[in-house]
Amino acid sequence: MLEAQAHQQIKSLLRREESSWPHHLTLSRLVGRSLRRRDTTLVQLPPSSGERWWLGLLVPLCLAPNAGALVLTAQQRRRLLRLESPRLRKQGLRLPCWQGSTAPKGNQLWLLSVAELIDAHRQEQLGERQLLIPEMDQLSVRMREQLSIRIENHHWDELRHACPHAESALLELHDRMSRQLFMRATRTDACMRMEGAASQSLRDLLRLMDDCPSPWRDIVQIDPSQWAEWAELDHKLLHWSWNLAPLEPLDLVGDLLQSHPSLMLSSNGDNGRLELEFRQAAIRPDVRASLRERELNEPLPLYAPRRQPLPNTKIYSKHLLEESRRLILGQAGLTIILINDQQLRLQLTSSLAAEFGRRVVEATTAPDSNGVVTCDWNWWLVHQCELPEPDQIIVGLLPIASLDNPLTAARVERLKQQGEDWFRDLLLPEALCLIPSAIAPLRRSGGRLAVLDGRLRGRSWGDEVLQRLEPWIPLQRLLPN
Repeated sequence: MLEAQAHQQIKSLLRREESSWPHHLTLSRLVGRSLRRRDTTLVQLPPSSGERWWLGLLVPLCLAPNAGALVLTAQQRRRLLRLESPRLRKQGLRLPCWQGSTAPKGNQLWLLSVAELIDAHRQEQLGERQLLIPEMDQLSVRMREQLSIRIENHHWDELRHACPHAESALLELHDRMSRQLFMRATRTDACMRMEGAASQSLRDLLRLMDDCPSPWRDIVQIDPSQWAEWAELDHKLLHWSWNLAPLEPLDLVGDLLQSHPSLMLSSNGDNGRLELEFRQAAIRPDVRASLRERELNEPLPLYAPRRQPLPNTKIYSKHLLEESRRLILGQAGLTIILINDQQLRLQLTSSLAAEFGRRVVEATTAPDSNGVVTCDWNWWLVHQCELPEPDQIIVGLLPIASLDNPLTAARVERLKQQGEDWFRDLLLPEALCLIPSAIAPLRRSGGRLAVLDGRLRGRSWGDEVLQRLEPWIPLQRLLPN
């Protein structure tokens, strides 16, 4: 059987290489089983696993390379071709890989980006191949990025030149949309949801044109009820860009995961957001497996005083500064401060830098050994592997998405129309899925976590956040190091 052969190959390989990750053999057997049975399998990896899944995924594919289409980011593809594939060749294993927009005709593993995956599905080129998706929890976000449409000023010029008979109507519509957007803006460089009849009038006009250039022809084909639309304003130049993004990308390519067997890896543990996406797209994994690590069983020291102010109060910024100062004092290692609100983050960074000097930086991968790095959650999740393990992480704001974001507001509005609990079905699960990976470096370093967001103790859903942090032990007061 494929899984038994892969198991023996990895055992032989691990005798020559040292690895502290205990799940190589288990993962290889799960991958081999899924490839042999051609089923849909979801494997939940530990949040601290990083990209240590390569060996368990690739060894079974060396034995059956024509069975799969592997969906990778550009960085992951470089790692596969420059590091992992030569590493396997040294051990006598070969993995023939095919790169291109058309399906390979030989016995090769097809490497696809998310954009190439969407095109291959639409052109029905995937055939009987099984989809291999190493970061399933990021697939929806990456699909949205690829499917999104952005209209800049030069696109309006191209449309007018391509359709000179409609030039006056286009100029009038663009002028009307510009006036509406800048009149509604409450601050400079705002992001405004596209509302009103002007955008619909533009769509009606585009449908009458047979020779629209790209990306205008894409706008005609979309269903506005399934897309979010917003404008990014530039008050200095009085320009604006029109952005369109699908609310739920898996709905637009809904039969992609239904019509093909899939092996999906997720590193966020019990991911409520992923379950919601599965339910909406009618995806039902045949096999579910969850891998755990010992380091996740070590209690995490948690400093989260009761009766902290809520983020929407006037005293919150002062509270955040005072508590951050106390937490930073005496720390010999790296401190990470996580805040998604850009204005609040910049204000805190400036105030801390006035006291602690150049050791305080924003979103930098080369801090001092006792540096303080302020950043948003997504930046930290992407770049944490480039930084030393922190001594502490300070959560200034829990990563609950703001309704000021036009895309979030549009997704919430859709759930309201469907009668769903938009907070517990969308905003809370998306926040919870970020937490395990964000705090995983603390469990390895033995550092402490501080949550200064008063909602943790002041809202009923704060208990779900505490459950996601398990196991933890409370720090009632700060002690000098």
